[in-house]
Amino acid sequence: MAFLEFKNVRIAGIAAGVPKNVSSNLHPEDSVMMSDDYSPEDYVKTTGVMERRTSKELTTSDLSYGAAEKLIADLGWDKNEIDALVFVSQTPDYILPATACILQDRLGLNKECLAFDVSLGCSGWVYGLSAVAGLIGKGAKKALLLAGDARPRVKIDGEARDPLFGSAGTATAVIFDENYDGLKFHFGTDGSGFNAIITPDGGSRGQITPGSFDKEDVDGLMKCRLQTRMQGMDVFSFGITTAPKSVKKLGEHFGFDYQDYDYFVFHQANMKMNNMIAKKLKLAPEKVPSCMYHFGNTSSASIPLTIVTELKEKCENTPTKFLCCGFGVGLSWGTVAFESDKMVISSLVEMADEEADQKYVV
Repeated sequence: MAFLEFKNVRIAGIAAGVPKNVSSNLHPEDSVMMSDDYSPEDYVKTTGVMERRTSKELTTSDLSYGAAEKLIADLGWDKNEIDALVFVSQTPDYILPATACILQDRLGLNKECLAFDVSLGCSGWVYGLSAVAGLIGKGAKKALLLAGDARPRVKIDGEARDPLFGSAGTATAVIFDENYDGLKFHFGTDGSGFNAIITPDGGSRGQITPGSFDKEDVDGLMKCRLQTRMQGMDVFSFGITTAPKSVKKLGEHFGFDYQDYDYFVFHQANMKMNNMIAKKLKLAPEKVPSCMYHFGNTSSASIPLTIVTELKEKCENTPTKFLCCGFGVGLSWGTVAFESDKMVISSLVEMADEEADQKYVV
């Protein structure tokens, strides 16, 4: 098990961007339901996802760009002083180059800014935060972590939307601050479960062929091999077992009582899973915020999106102790504990389809 600690590192601010368009799970034409006898109302009750933000045009980089511009303005940062940019997503603009390079130019950052991509999903924000924190104090003083998932990489004609997943991009600003205790992490990986959440084709091992577009029944949904599929029960068992253990191990390793923390922000997988995790940790419901009802599962954006939409009024510029845990595709997990008394939480950025980037389209 990997435990990491980064002293004198502070999260200065968090922002999130989502499409303006709202897709409701109560309207069958907006999404795919599991089966004809599984009503929209039943789905909402089971998953906790009533609506999501979706767009046919906006990519993860578009939404992350909008969040980053808002956060930079709210912090009053000079863009030339941003030393690093890390982009975490499973839906990059291109196979290559790295989307972080495009965002460096689009944001107008210094050409001596370090920029790279990280390909991770549900645990991605925590992993990305550790990557950024590792740069702070080693030469970098200000850095941006952009994380999320949005527009699918492959357009399928006649495809309806998966009712669980929504689109979002986020920005997290991290700085050097010698007055702060820093960030404490616990990580783990179980690659034996690599196929629990997987897009079979589109990589070097599972190359694209004409058969990649043929649809097949995947747990009641017709999908091709270029669409992500999930072994639901395996993922559920993994989440409710791994997340509570990771939270407890983090506290034990660093010698603190996790119950003393103010808020526990978990990856927004589905409500049944998250309620089970909270129950295992014996957490009061008011300590476990959720944005799942309005935004669905937004992959690596879900933790910062929850902070922006559910905790801004309660935590901005207020002494607060956060414990956040992401878990899922990989299979991988990561938990981080941090405190803040002057973190800027920007208002939610809502973007129209017309704001999708055109300059970097080839």
